[in-house]
Amino acid sequence: MADLSAGTGVPVPTIKYYLREGLLSPGRPLGRNQAEHGSAHVKRLKLVRALADYGGLSISAIRELVDHMEDPGTAKTELLSVAQKTVTPHDDERSGEHVRQAERLVADLLARRGWDDAAGHQAARTMVGVLASLLELGLDDILRALDDYADAAETAAGVDLRVLGDVTDRERAVEVVVIGTLLGDTLLAAMRRLAQAHLSVETYRTTG
Repeated sequence: MADLSAGTGVPVPTIKYYLREGLLSPGRPLGRNQAEHGSAHVKRLKLVRALADYGGLSISAIRELVDHMEDPGTAKTELLSVAQKTVTPHDDERSGEHVRQAERLVADLLARRGWDDAAGHQAARTMVGVLASLLELGLDDILRALDDYADAAETAAGVDLRVLGDVTDRERAVEVVVIGTLLGDTLLAAMRRLAQAHLSVETYRTTG
């Protein structure tokens, strides 16, 4: 275990905690208080640590992911869906006319884009909450640009799937979906701000 800790940078007490929680399988016993850990353990340990430290996921959420990853009865498509849901914010419990209007806007958008198969996704409820807030603030310009935002989202999603590639490696698939989504969102947000800064300079330079 000391070697595993040295090879991953994860403290021994943390490794023991992950073992107790079932997030990491025991190594091959070599003797009293000793076990052999291979490359699979190193990879799993790095994934669990990344999910906990950088993904901000709870131990119970990580355990659910691990259980699905190790269950051969979980289809690849279902596994990817479970992985993505762990990084999707939960919806709030608001109600009222703005929420109902936002639900209609989301339903119409999904129908227009042919995204009906994603209607039950947690992200759809998140979108309802965001749109309800925009409606409350009277930011109709953003609402009228929903299809433009959807075009950009579809392009980004296409890149995500290309990066994901072959999903026969179940652990890699979860890693790309979860970590890639979390870091990808941050990356896209940073690039969007850079583009806004650039385009605003170009726009005002032209109009000025």
